[in-house]
Amino acid sequence: MSLSLPVPYAASRPLPPYRALFAVDAKDFTGLPAVQHGPVSRLIPELVDQALERADLSELRNAKKFSASTGDGVVFGFDPVFLPFVLWPFLHVLDGVLGAYNQQHVGPRIRLRASVHVGPLPDSGEPGDGNGTPRNDTHRLLDSRPVKAILAAASEQVTHLAAIISDRVHEDVVAGAYTGLHPDRCVEVPATVEGKNFAQRAWLYVPSPSGNLVQAGVPTRAEAVEPADRRDQPNGPDTHGAGNTQHVSEGVALMGNIGGDFTYGGDKRVGGRG
Repeated sequence: MSLSLPVPYAASRPLPPYRALFAVDAKDFTGLPAVQHGPVSRLIPELVDQALERADLSELRNAKKFSASTGDGVVFGFDPVFLPFVLWPFLHVLDGVLGAYNQQHVGPRIRLRASVHVGPLPDSGEPGDGNGTPRNDTHRLLDSRPVKAILAAASEQVTHLAAIISDRVHEDVVAGAYTGLHPDRCVEVPATVEGKNFAQRAWLYVPSPSGNLVQAGVPTRAEAVEPADRRDQPNGPDTHGAGNTQHVSEGVALMGNIGGDFTYGGDKRVGGRG
């Protein structure tokens, strides 16, 4: 059966529905012994689902769109209505779930990079659902230099998750104040991927910074100030800290005050899978 491909710009057609996207992959996965690849691949979605449950997002857990394993991680789409709650408290909770697992289990530490994006994607119940530029960009963000460098620079004993948020999500959800994640906890970065034609503005969020990141002024979980009324946000929103210039050997420079003038600088040494 021949398949007719749509011709760009030949006619107008309905825009696919907007779907949010969440993806994670594991740091240093390719360095694991082959015998551990399968178990770790199965473990990562289990930890993600556990965090969804603990963040009171069981509805999202049961309503994932075009979920797929990537070998060293998982990706799935979801209704954008959940985006504020994925940014807070889910990312915060996922970091805690990873920390608890790493403390209690002998074996490879599970440290994840995460990306969050949104855009129009086909979702009609047909083969090919979820494929499109937003999904490609979600994976590019996940592989981008800033999020890899930040996770590499942090302590493996303390920092278990580094998240990169697309500019579209940040503008609509964080800057729009629909989430408990305070904008001062997000660091603007230029997201680029070595060897790929990809460059976008994005935002880093590290729930549990450590080492050089703390010296640079990124506040720790313990420094997050809870609101007076916690009924709608049981874990409390994040707040900001202050800091001075700090250089990190893996090619990251965090400069300025996180309250506004916070920038990233990287070099080409940062790259490669894992």
